Amino acid sequence: MQNQSFITEFILLGLSQNPAVQKTVGIICLLIYIVTFGGNVLIIVAIVCSPALLGSPMYLFLAFLSLLELCFSSSVTPKMIVDLLYERRTTSFECCMMQLFAEHFFGGTEVILLTAMAYDRYVAICKPLHYSSIMNLNLCGILVGVAWAGGFLHSILIIILVFQLPFCGPNVIDHFLCDLYPLLELACTDTHILGIFAVGTSGFMCIIIFLMLLVSYGVILFSLRTQSSEGRQKALSTCGSHIAVVVLFFVPCIFINARPPFTLPIDKMVEIFYTVLTPLLNPFIYSFRNKEVKNSVRKVWRRLLVVK
Repeated sequence: MQNQSFITEFILLGLSQNPAVQKTVGIICLLIYIVTFGGNVLIIVAIVCSPALLGSPMYLFLAFLSLLELCFSSSVTPKMIVDLLYERRTTSFECCMMQLFAEHFFGGTEVILLTAMAYDRYVAICKPLHYSSIMNLNLCGILVGVAWAGGFLHSILIIILVFQLPFCGPNVIDHFLCDLYPLLELACTDTHILGIFAVGTSGFMCIIIFLMLLVSYGVILFSLRTQSSEGRQKALSTCGSHIAVVVLFFVPCIFINARPPFTLPIDKMVEIFYTVLTPLLNPFIYSFRNKEVKNSVRKVWRRLLVVK
């Protein structure tokens, strides 16, 4: 694999050209990232430290989701914060490729994981008598492995294709991160076919999976007619959290990827929501709507206070 690039670094224009605005946004993003990091770590620890939760596929997937949100946010936010606070503009070609790989790796893995979580809820609500035999730990491990493998294959394919492009002209990226479409615009060759391929692999797949998830949750909600009022309320609470996370993840993903390969001014705001705010919101969505998670988080928090 030989790269024809003559460019050794890229210049990221960031979110604003105003130094005061940059520092303000950098401080806000730093505070959000601290809360995001702490919230996701707290959920992971709360589930791992609770044998009852750790033995449940739903909470095992939730811990994995929090880990992915933590990794996804960490692949973008720290670099962006440093650039905003210290007014750094450059990133090396290698770091740019690593960030692009990480975005697609963790994002692709999360797509598959959210699908597995929807299947878990379908089996739990629509086939409760067979749940323990279907959703055993072996199947959970296989689904997690498939999620990792699927995310890796998607990201490595994107990297291989981008790495073959010649970057020999402009090196200014009007963005705060190294994303696929801005990089395609800088390539010194016709990227029309590659752009269509990117829309097909990322955008249309997001649309198809999103629609499949909406249909599956529709089937789940329709089946709740036969449940008792208590069971219906608990299932609605759990599915409501899942649907909220699915919408928060897929809507920005579809907006960014499922369109012709060009950049728009609003892309930066959508990416901020997608990479900074969504990983922050997910832990709170699950914590506030799930009694078991809240109780486990409280226990972990009390232990931390006692240690202090």
